[in-house]
Amino acid sequence: MSTIPPSEDLARPFHADVKQVVDIRSDLDANHIAISSISLDEPLVTRRELLSYYLYSNGGNGVGLGYTQTLFQGLATAAGYDPVVGPGSSCLATTASGQCVVPWGSGTKSVSSVVLTADGISFGIMTVILTTIGSAADYGTFGRWLLFAITVVCWAAQYACMTLTTPNRWVLAMILSIISFVSYSITLVFYAALFPRLARNTPRVRQLREKYETGEISPEVYDQEESLEKNRITDIFTVHSNVGFVTTLLLNLALLLPMANNPKVDNYVIVVVNTYWVVLGIWWFVFQESRPGPKLPKGEHYLTIGWKQIWAALKTYKHLPYTFVYLSSYFLLADGLNTTGTLVGICQNDKFSFSFLQNTYLGLSQAITSTISTLAFWYIQKYWKISTKKMFVVTNVVTILIPLWGMIGIWTEKLGSVSFDLFHDIIIPLRSALGSTTAYNVMFGLFQAPYYAYSLTMMAELSPPGFENMFFGLFGLFNRASSMVGPNVIQVIIDKTGNNWQGFPFLFAMCTIASVVIWFGVDVTKGRSDAVRWAAEQRRHIH
Repeated sequence: MSTIPPSEDLARPFHADVKQVVDIRSDLDANHIAISSISLDEPLVTRRELLSYYLYSNGGNGVGLGYTQTLFQGLATAAGYDPVVGPGSSCLATTASGQCVVPWGSGTKSVSSVVLTADGISFGIMTVILTTIGSAADYGTFGRWLLFAITVVCWAAQYACMTLTTPNRWVLAMILSIISFVSYSITLVFYAALFPRLARNTPRVRQLREKYETGEISPEVYDQEESLEKNRITDIFTVHSNVGFVTTLLLNLALLLPMANNPKVDNYVIVVVNTYWVVLGIWWFVFQESRPGPKLPKGEHYLTIGWKQIWAALKTYKHLPYTFVYLSSYFLLADGLNTTGTLVGICQNDKFSFSFLQNTYLGLSQAITSTISTLAFWYIQKYWKISTKKMFVVTNVVTILIPLWGMIGIWTEKLGSVSFDLFHDIIIPLRSALGSTTAYNVMFGLFQAPYYAYSLTMMAELSPPGFENMFFGLFGLFNRASSMVGPNVIQVIIDKTGNNWQGFPFLFAMCTIASVVIWFGVDVTKGRSDAVRWAAEQRRHIH
């Protein structure tokens, strides 16, 4: 029995007011723009529903995740010792060599390598979860409840960080960091998989659909406008995420500044950040309209259907060449960028001695520039009707420059303070030069927030309609779980060289290769048409 989910149109008795707008034939001209079919009995997206969708992103802005890792790394460092001096020494002593190890198995392991190992474990767990139940979210209401359950797990893990108050609990901190990272990353996958369907059901797109069906606008115009609507939603929830980022950081300062000498202030900060997400995120589960997928095929199970669907998709990869080229290239790009972020975080924590306050200041630089740049990118795209891929290419260029900046850090730490320390002089009176870490946070804010938004829209453009959870599950797998490669390679480099910065050349090469393949090897227009044809063909087999 086929495990491919039928479209909503074919899962119900056919009604006259539900129009099948494409007829997919095997001999259809490859250059023809295929428009996906939608069911008019799906509820329109209301303002309240869309606002609650944005508020979930506002609350789940990722600040707590960063603080959890900082707390984990800080406790591990406090529990470790300087290998140059020997057991019993402190890694935090003024005379420390800068190296720090903790007991690991029958020997020791550097704290930086332990953090990267935790990332590798996290990505491995995500691989299992996303491949097992990712595709199952396309059936019935399973995806809706799955997102709720995983969100609650993430909230619980963050609140549990209140127990992390002494260095000897660094192993527990590692476990909670892994749970938080895995659950949060999976919420991003299933949350993002919702927006293509939301975009198809906004009042504006429904009106455009009617004009297309009556011949008032061409397929090319409708295709462009639907793409812009997807970009609008992704850009707005990215802006909301960054607004939430700024808001939570400011709330944190209200604790960090007056309670600087309180030993539990870092734990209180994580609780505040998590509570902010709970208060804003819960409304999505209250106001989300019901748009269930088809019933699970008879004889199938939620825990096995995911693997069968992925295998079915992989067997037909020749019919979705651009989708799989993008996914394969994104494997390397996401691996390089995610590991770059982890490595910068390690360097940043080392530089500022795991200070929540200093990291909050750096986070503000990133969040403020992210909000401004995402809005700027959207208005530029909207005004000139620029395609998603062209906007994505621009952000890719800076994706390559970030690890390049880290390579420069091998030879000098002064370059960062030359061109990117305006933040240092204007916003906060930091007494130390922020150097490369400030450069990273500003560059990340200016270009990486739009990068994430456009990478999601690229995936939405290349995903077969009605199969979003399946392909966003693969996307999330490649975005997060693929990074089992990067952290493991980087930790070997760090262990051999003793220098965190030596990992950046490898990351630079990885990001460059992936970006070039996407620039020249992915045709979004043809890929979108291929995806629509593939989806219709799968539905026909089922029907």
